[in-house]
Amino acid sequence: MKQVDYDVVVLGAGAAGLFCAAQAGLRGPRVLVLDHANKPGKKILMSGGGRCNFTNYYVEPDRYLSHNPHFCKSALSRYTQWDFIALVEQYGIGYHEKTAGQLFCDDKASAILAMLLDECTHAGVQVQLSTSIQALEALDSDDARYRLTTSQGVYTAHSVVIATGGPSIPTLGASGFGYDIARQFGLNVYPHRPGLVPLTVTDHFREVCQRLSGTSLTVDVACGDRIFRDDLLFTHRGLSGPAILQISSYWQMGDVLSINLLPNQEVLTLWREQQHARPKVQVKTWLAEWLTQKLADEWAGDLATRPLSSLSLEEVTSLSERLHHWTIKPAGTEGYRTAEVALGGVDTDELSSKTMESVRQPGLFFIGEVVDVTGHLGGFNFQWAWSSAYASAQYV
Repeated sequence: MKQVDYDVVVLGAGAAGLFCAAQAGLRGPRVLVLDHANKPGKKILMSGGGRCNFTNYYVEPDRYLSHNPHFCKSALSRYTQWDFIALVEQYGIGYHEKTAGQLFCDDKASAILAMLLDECTHAGVQVQLSTSIQALEALDSDDARYRLTTSQGVYTAHSVVIATGGPSIPTLGASGFGYDIARQFGLNVYPHRPGLVPLTVTDHFREVCQRLSGTSLTVDVACGDRIFRDDLLFTHRGLSGPAILQISSYWQMGDVLSINLLPNQEVLTLWREQQHARPKVQVKTWLAEWLTQKLADEWAGDLATRPLSSLSLEEVTSLSERLHHWTIKPAGTEGYRTAEVALGGVDTDELSSKTMESVRQPGLFFIGEVVDVTGHLGGFNFQWAWSSAYASAQYV
């Protein structure tokens, strides 16, 4: 089988891989991108409801989870959200802020993918799809440190960049292949689990969620000392929505969530203010002014048809506790099938924060989701892809 030589081979034609390849190619090296999928950037195309939440105005290191919370600082500071926004504007891609700094394409996510592929073309990068990696070997030669045996041929490279992502959303071809490569070369890999994922419930709580399926509202949801205020969505399987996806990255099996269903109101104060002014209004009608009617009926329980004036302080205090401190112990998550990211991955102590290169295996780089750096919901994981890709591209 014929051998073809390259300076850099990037494994993975997703956000991090394509951007790294383009940035590296601009410096002059011969760059090849390999991916087992038949199309590039599948996660890009489905992200953000098909509009790609490509970054966030408010990127800060504290928006990322990692065993080393300082690791991401270097890359994020050297290629910022403003740098990527400038590139998007250079291509004339319309975008808008949806909420809390989240930036989405005005039209389809395919505009971001087309931009990345155009950048690769401009940099002379070759993108080869439908190619599975059968073996990656380290060589003794200074010119070609690695040999890749694939389903489409044999390639050598001075540098190999692992940008294969994690196992989230396996229907798009995601896998733990990058972790296997890291382990092959003796790198430590932290156990991975689904992140930014809906939570499931059982027993009585499942019946509650099924009755309320499709209902959403803004809540405060807390797990330990972490708290997020955003929308919660009840589903047939449990809880979803941005607030739940955010807290899911901090939740561990056995943890209890505390949910404030009325974060902007105080039930006890409202009752004291209105029990005399509106004595005959039913509790469920009163609560529905801040909740949906379904939620009001569910949480009012036996008090639903009682008039405000008939409630005792003890009854209102109990109602307030149920609404402001609803505690629930999820049974689990929906898993990688719906998870947006995978937590864990290649130990950052194994990598240079400046270059993303393995400290023990010269010429081997890890970027994007495969690394133990996971962002919050809202464009932070895409920004980590761009930033880590740019960092490695300067040194491959």
